[in-house]
Amino acid sequence: MATFAGTTQKCKACEKTVYLVDQLTADNKVYHKACFRCHHCKGTLKLSNYSSFEGVLYCKPHFDQLFKMTGSLDKSFEGTPKTVRADRSANQVQTNSKVSSLFGGTKEKCVACNKTVYPIEKVTVDGASYHKACFRCTHGGCVISPSNYVAHEQRLYCKHHHTQLFKAKGNFSQLDRHEEVKVAEEVKVVEEVKVVAEDAAAE
Repeated sequence: MATFAGTTQKCKACEKTVYLVDQLTADNKVYHKACFRCHHCKGTLKLSNYSSFEGVLYCKPHFDQLFKMTGSLDKSFEGTPKTVRADRSANQVQTNSKVSSLFGGTKEKCVACNKTVYPIEKVTVDGASYHKACFRCTHGGCVISPSNYVAHEQRLYCKHHHTQLFKAKGNFSQLDRHEEVKVAEEVKVVEEVKVVAEDAAAE
């Protein structure tokens, strides 16, 4: 009869001996495979789908939900008691508050789409806030950054398109004309498609 090699390692979750055949190591802590579960939903975790904070394990969805609901990892879900360790250092508290501030509630709205913009996804220029994804050139949709954009009448342009549209003509009157030309070109294309369709139907 085969015997299992003894081990002195204890499971972080249940405090019982963990044998090599059933051992799982995450964050330098040993667990039974069956004890490696989400603190909130008790679902079995895998090394590829878990997150932990201060030794508490969560599945990715509940970790994200907790983080988004509270803006902090110090709090528990509604209805579950808050657990705070008294031995936390000042550095940990400061780091947590910095991380929390990136996701915390805000009333700022993106100038481009008028939706809430959170600090982690915010670009601020001239006192106006934008989502990183909304911070694009009005003319070509190019990705721009605070170091390579030009603003004109609350519209953003990459330097290339700004030069092309404005500086080449020596004035800014081309902006409105450009928008009119774009619309006229789109109407012309639609009319050409209609003519081709009518000709095809007549044949």
